[in-house]
Amino acid sequence: MANKESFIACLLAGAIGDALGYPIEFMNIHAIKAAYGEQGLSELPVNTKTLPANISDDTQMTMFTADGLLWHCADDKTTCLDAIYKSYMRWYYTQTHRIRNKNWLKKKPHETAGSILDHKELFCRRAPGHTCISSLGSGEVGTLEEPLNNSKGCGGVMRVAPISLLLHSEPEKAFKLACDAAAITHGHPTGYLAAGAFAAIISEIMNGNSLIDSINHSACILKAFPGHEETLNAINNAAKLADSDIASDIAIATLGEGWIAEEALAIALYCALKEPDFKKAILMSVNHSGDSDSTGSICGNILGAIHGLESIPQEWTKNVELNEYIKTIAIKLFTLNLPGQKGHWL
Repeated sequence: MANKESFIACLLAGAIGDALGYPIEFMNIHAIKAAYGEQGLSELPVNTKTLPANISDDTQMTMFTADGLLWHCADDKTTCLDAIYKSYMRWYYTQTHRIRNKNWLKKKPHETAGSILDHKELFCRRAPGHTCISSLGSGEVGTLEEPLNNSKGCGGVMRVAPISLLLHSEPEKAFKLACDAAAITHGHPTGYLAAGAFAAIISEIMNGNSLIDSINHSACILKAFPGHEETLNAINNAAKLADSDIASDIAIATLGEGWIAEEALAIALYCALKEPDFKKAILMSVNHSGDSDSTGSICGNILGAIHGLESIPQEWTKNVELNEYIKTIAIKLFTLNLPGQKGHWL
């Protein structure tokens, strides 16, 4: 059930999955095993000279999604989607040092105790997605009705977990806002519908439902949208493979490599369904030939929501980059869910 600890666990575990997958993102499974042993990567890759373990653009953009939500909740004059877009433009600035409107960089009403832009780690380039950079640099805002491109890369789905937390009591609303947020940069229906499905799944978990029930409820919402077939098939395949005796490495390879949205979501769901142990599941989600940081990030969000803070190894919690800031953002989102706060009826 949704509580402050589950909000923290969802975002923190997502960052941990991201940090686990980041150093092996462009390695195939044979190269991973050659570097880390037959079991693959088994611990958070902490550099003894430059603690902590680095997050990638996945967690960076997740934090900027949260920033947009907080921005909107503190400023009635800025619509939710507009605030998310402006916050993504802040992220674009951290990566390129270019910005269309310098006013977007100024402290906003939600930043009385400090700005997201105060964190130098968010200015590091950690293999940012080409579609995200090119779309935000275009000067246009993609929508479901007027897409900027035909991309279904996973850059839309990997960043929307904060939406599912803030709107967990209304999964359909979380689904739609996640679609809209993803469509800012990713115009293919699968690119944004996978984001919607992911957000609805997390929302349902936060409402106390099992993962499989959350998937089924999300699928019901998904079916109402045109172009849902690819995403639905990927989700169904993940559930079927998790219920089979097929070896996990073969099952994950069957689902894809995770570079595109439905594959990343499917791999994350498969691992969370297949393995009940948090550590084993999140390691499974990154040890494959593909987009390891994105599958790890998405799987981590799901696992954190399911298992809670107590399931996450303490060494990982304290050694992942920006852990205290991530906790602070999670608590702010939780506070907005309390009765009488704006986020409660956003």
